[in-house]
Amino acid sequence: MTTNPEPATRAAGSPIANTFTAGRLPSYATWLVLGAAILVAAAVFGVLALAAGTGYDWGGAILVGALLYVPSIWLFSMLVEGRRRAMDRLVTALVTGAFVLAMIPLISLTITVVSFGLARFDVEFFTYSMRNVTGEGGGALHAIVGTLLMTGAAAVISIPIGLMTSIYLVEYGRGRLARGITFLVDVMTGIPSIVAGLFAYAVFSIFLGPGTRTGIAGAISLAVLMIPVVVRSSEEMLRLVPNELREAAYALGVPKWLTIVKVVLPTSIAGITTGIMLSIARVIGETAPLLIAAGFTASMNYNLFDGRMQSLPVFVYTQYANQGNPPEAYLDRAWAAALALILIVMALNLIARLVARFFAPKFGR
Repeated sequence: MTTNPEPATRAAGSPIANTFTAGRLPSYATWLVLGAAILVAAAVFGVLALAAGTGYDWGGAILVGALLYVPSIWLFSMLVEGRRRAMDRLVTALVTGAFVLAMIPLISLTITVVSFGLARFDVEFFTYSMRNVTGEGGGALHAIVGTLLMTGAAAVISIPIGLMTSIYLVEYGRGRLARGITFLVDVMTGIPSIVAGLFAYAVFSIFLGPGTRTGIAGAISLAVLMIPVVVRSSEEMLRLVPNELREAAYALGVPKWLTIVKVVLPTSIAGITTGIMLSIARVIGETAPLLIAAGFTASMNYNLFDGRMQSLPVFVYTQYANQGNPPEAYLDRAWAAALALILIVMALNLIARLVARFFAPKFGR
């Protein structure tokens, strides 16, 4: 029995075409089309700049080139690869463009804060307060300490309440009470931050007299904002724990409370920790509630229950709003405080990742 002869159209000794890559654009086609689109847009903007006698707009050229790339890659893919592959490339280009567009403000903000904040990012800034300082010099030690104290107190108040509420909703909550708690949590999620500050200020004014501003009042206002975030994030993480794990513990005779402590919480500790850190990052930069409830001061204050307490967001606001002579000194301190606040949030997120990694079930015994 003889085999079928090779097609006459193929030359002798030439390699057989790969049917899985036939009708496909090469791997470098995406970058080639993007570069061509940007070059075309750059040429158009160059002609317009020469005609109008103005400066060249690099940002506009790149943006127009990126917009021109989307229909171009779709058209080339439609001609070569077909409709389905062209639609895939179109959606990929749109999603990638949306991601890059979202990253532009973040990168720009980071570069701006770092470039302006390094001017006063020195030892004096982290070792001195603003007591008796009216011009250059001084630092934000009192604001850093106040931020850490009030945020820590808010975390101590809100994390147990939020975590226990989420455990109740997932493990025990049934009927009207659970629905009512869920509704109140949803309402608290949308409360403006200044309302939380007014609430804490009003409570302390009732018991301690009008005009009372303390660090604990600021911590309570932050806790009001943190609780719904902790509840929602922890609730979602607890619901992701498979019911088979609970049922296996119940089958071994483990009580429900011990199942929650030993099985449910360790399984979801990574997600819960991430949610808690998100809640802290959400409130650590709040200005309005702390400005109302805790006030501001130029001196050190380590006591949450006595006197006004400064925070980094309020410090940034007061340095920018109440500029003295020279104004550059106040602006430099404001940018340096903003950079310090970003670094604190970054450090807290890194710590949260380490905690989640260490306590994850796969690293347990």
